[in-house]
Amino acid sequence: MKTVIQRVESVVLTVENKEVSRISEGLICYLGIASGDSEEELKWMAKKVANLRIFPDSEGKMNLSAIDKNFSILVVSQFTLFGDIKRGYRPSFSDAETPARANDFYQNFISALKENGIKEVKGGVFGADMTIEQINRGPVTIIIDSRDKANT
Repeated sequence: MKTVIQRVESVVLTVENKEVSRISEGLICYLGIASGDSEEELKWMAKKVANLRIFPDSEGKMNLSAIDKNFSILVVSQFTLFGDIKRGYRPSFSDAETPARANDFYQNFISALKENGIKEVKGGVFGADMTIEQINRGPVTIIIDSRDKANT
């Protein structure tokens, strides 16, 4: 499981020119599910994202989480995070989970963020061609891969 987390001032997600989700200040989380990812990894990732301290405190240091700031998170399913280009220029997505199982994980990840204390979690439309307008803040971008996790 991989995520790309970006600190944002705002995000608007549309599908076929219709607004689906909108958040103000918070995080956008691009979520990729790998073949064989486990519920344990999902829970670990949700806790890591919810508690990620990348917002400035009163001294300007990145020391506060989305929970601390009562910010929203918008989660976008992103199988292309598992695009493999080792053999040429056209990515292979053979490491990505099947769509049915990935959608279940995606929905469970949204629920797990709420269980970890994020009050407002929004999503895109799984498998859709989405347009995402975001205003990055910082910019701050963090990549998290569950295969790199330590015992935290």
